[in-house]
Amino acid sequence: MSDRHRVVIVGGGFGGLHAAKALRKAPAEVVLIDRNNYHLFQPLLYQVATGALSGTDIAAPLRWVFRRQANARVLLGEVLDIRVARREVVLADLTIRYDYLILAAGAEVSYFGHDAWRSIAPGLKDLKDAGEIRSRVFCAFEAAEKAEQEKERQQWLTFAVIGAGPTGVELSGALAEIARDTLRGNFRNIHPEEARIVLLDLAPRVLPAFPDPLSVDAEKALKKIGVECILQAAVENVDEHGVVARTPRGLIRIPARTVLWAAGIRSNRLATVLHERAGVKLDRQGRVLVEKDCSLPGHPEVFVIGDMAAFRDGQGQALPGLAPVAIQQGAYVGRLIFRRLRGETMGAFHYRDKGMLAVIGRNLAVATFGWFRASGLLAWVLWLFVHLMYLVGFQNRLLVMIQWAFHYFTRNRRARLIVDRNPLCPDTRPAFRTGEESAVQTLSSAGCARV
Repeated sequence: MSDRHRVVIVGGGFGGLHAAKALRKAPAEVVLIDRNNYHLFQPLLYQVATGALSGTDIAAPLRWVFRRQANARVLLGEVLDIRVARREVVLADLTIRYDYLILAAGAEVSYFGHDAWRSIAPGLKDLKDAGEIRSRVFCAFEAAEKAEQEKERQQWLTFAVIGAGPTGVELSGALAEIARDTLRGNFRNIHPEEARIVLLDLAPRVLPAFPDPLSVDAEKALKKIGVECILQAAVENVDEHGVVARTPRGLIRIPARTVLWAAGIRSNRLATVLHERAGVKLDRQGRVLVEKDCSLPGHPEVFVIGDMAAFRDGQGQALPGLAPVAIQQGAYVGRLIFRRLRGETMGAFHYRDKGMLAVIGRNLAVATFGWFRASGLLAWVLWLFVHLMYLVGFQNRLLVMIQWAFHYFTRNRRARLIVDRNPLCPDTRPAFRTGEESAVQTLSSAGCARV
């Protein structure tokens, strides 16, 4: 074991990656722990889920990323416990002592107490989720091709996306392009372009974090490519045959055999471990309330960044769970530890808002950078440039650029192989289980309108 100071980083996402890189010249051993052996570029995960890219296009092996950083070690494993008082991180087969600890383990999909919906409406946080969504989407068209009853065919050709933030908007737009462009003419018994894409959200507008004019532009763009937007809709139930939501017009049911979840996240379970071990406070999303230098109250050697942290800005508002926040916090904490090791001090963390981007479809996007706002083609080009710039590794940038060019000129999506069968596919499960159809009819008779 080394006699140098040891900095342990939990999580190889944006925050952990940039923290480790900021420590590359530090007189310390840097140990990066992640349950996966790769760094995942999550902003493009929806493109893997919809067949535009492959998982390897947006992932970089962590050992390759740090191959030239002599003071960095990468360990594959999952942290089970954190003994703050003893400065130890516990894995299944290893206990590691630390001098400094950086927690950047990210977030998990939240179903707001309805965890039973998880098996019906998958979220999108990792490559496994993306593969499951891709299989469900393309299996739905295959099932519709074989369906003998019109009612069943329409259910398979209806896709409900819950959550109108960037992920939900991007998924909806990609689904519309799949139906309208990618699969056009590929089937004999159905017309994929007639598929129904429904986007639901409790908020009164799509992309609620964006300025009002851009939200309006985004909704117009979604409608232009055939996406229905049902807003101010509180989802009350999700089952294998659709979504029930309460709107200002009353209770509605959307018959859909494919439901995707993009409605919310919660902090990684390690935040709860800190709450139990160190008595730290958590916000409503389970994020850790941190000091102005991202450290744990009472434990200046422990830092929490990214989606795990509830960092309050000058106005008392928590910073959003965005990649730029995690990147800046990771780089800041890495520099802070470096300076402390040299006996120097550093001021509080200040986030520089570099704007937000969201893509809707081909030549359709919205962008805001301070006073600058754009929608349409210009925003789309900016979105392409920014995402290519932040991808890790020249090879990944080149591969993604080639795939995007191919998709743009051919409208084809090469990565649409069905590897895992949809568990809702009629080959493995009947369209209605005994009693389910009567249950749906009972729900309708109780005042639930089909839309």
